[in-house]
Amino acid sequence: MKMFAFIYADYFDERITNDFKQADYKHYTKVHGTTGEGGESDAKLNTPFAPGRNNILYIAVPDEEISKLLEIVRRLRKEYPDAGFRAFTYQLEECV
Repeated sequence: MKMFAFIYADYFDERITNDFKQADYKHYTKVHGTTGEGGESDAKLNTPFAPGRNNILYIAVPDEEISKLLEIVRRLRKEYPDAGFRAFTYQLEECV
């Protein structure tokens, strides 16, 4: 199993959520209001000099579904090339 993490500017929240839900990813965890600096977009530090915040969308999926999630990311990057969208995956082990 893998954890898919997608970081995006808060003002894209409705669009991002809708795109993943339309692709049948309706179970997720979202962290609102994160801040940070990256190499592909302006810093979002929620300050007057670096306004804005990010959100992080987490989706746990079987390994074979990662390619489907990355297709959504590629489509979004093509539509918004300067948005600074970032996607990551990592191994996930459920502990009970």
